[in-house]
Amino acid sequence: MTQPTTALSRPFDHEFFQDPYPTYARLRDAGPVHRIALPDGSPVWLVTRERDVRAGLTDTRLSVNKAHSTNGYRGFSLPPALDANLLNIDPDDHLRLRRLVSKGFTPRHVEQLRTRVATVAAQLADRLAEAGEADLVTTFANPLPLAVIGDLLAVPEADSRTFSGWVAAMFAPEYPGHTAEAIGHIHCYLVDLIADRRARPADDLLSSLIATRDEGTRLSEDELVSLAFLILMAGSENTQHLISGGLLALLRHPDQLATLRARPELMPEAVEELFRFAHPNQMAIRRFPTEPVDIGGVRIPVGDTVLLGLDAAHRDPARYPEPDSFDLHRADKAHLALGHGVHYCLGAALARLEIRTALATLLDRFPRLRLAVPDEQLEWRASFRSHALKRLPVAVR
Repeated sequence: MTQPTTALSRPFDHEFFQDPYPTYARLRDAGPVHRIALPDGSPVWLVTRERDVRAGLTDTRLSVNKAHSTNGYRGFSLPPALDANLLNIDPDDHLRLRRLVSKGFTPRHVEQLRTRVATVAAQLADRLAEAGEADLVTTFANPLPLAVIGDLLAVPEADSRTFSGWVAAMFAPEYPGHTAEAIGHIHCYLVDLIADRRARPADDLLSSLIATRDEGTRLSEDELVSLAFLILMAGSENTQHLISGGLLALLRHPDQLATLRARPELMPEAVEELFRFAHPNQMAIRRFPTEPVDIGGVRIPVGDTVLLGLDAAHRDPARYPEPDSFDLHRADKAHLALGHGVHYCLGAALARLEIRTALATLLDRFPRLRLAVPDEQLEWRASFRSHALKRLPVAVR
């Protein structure tokens, strides 16, 4: 077996945060797997080629359970009450928890949300129209999924916005200790929310999960809090960033934007291409080999941290012809943005509905929609996990 050529390099720098794809191209060309250091110095193995990433997502030897880590993996250092979520649990317990929460995300239930999603999108578009010029991230892209997921859990809109701010601090802290501070706020909020809902149950998904917890042994208290955390976080985080990043991709490709305006029935195809081209989630959840694993000709020891590079895979020319081009008519629109295998995104149908509705509403309401600042002035999160805009100033008049 060969060894990687970029031992403990630090590829995640300012240039990477602004545009990660040239870095991924260099790494992908140099080899399929690299031993690198995260910004905090932690050593990881980064997998960059689509074939290996796709295979890794279903390899049962790659566990998501941190108990299998032997190299001091730190990550977010979540407390047990937030850590027992679907992202960190291997198949048996994963399927048990997934069944308990899946009824809120079935295609039938999501279809019932279509009117609500459209109503919220229209209301937010009205506010954008009144402003004339505004930050699309804060005025439209963030509030839409927060409102919808807040409805599912009966969480007030103001609380959802505050929660979203704490999640943003986890991904891109602004000062030392910011991540730990945000996690503490999230933990306290969810414990209080569950206590309040337990005392005053309502007709919502969280109340249903609390009843399941209190009526039997299928759900521990930590698992209950962790499920609430994951639903609120995953139900808004990536969707809101793909709405803003997806719109930017369209504005940067006026020929494709013109095609989509002329043929709005292509919106489903456009969204699938945006999942490949502009999805903010750069890595799958980290994994730990339970036995030595060979990936792309590289032997990875037991317990080391493995990152499967989704964004690197999505720009792999061995899978996608002209991968750096945004193409509505791309023949192969398969992607890994929503996962693959047992960890496929529980809210995939809802995410697709929200993104399609959001972009369709913006394009229909604002035929002169454009950037309000030069492209080079756009700011991105300083995060290796999530390539997301801080702000997207747009003008609609």
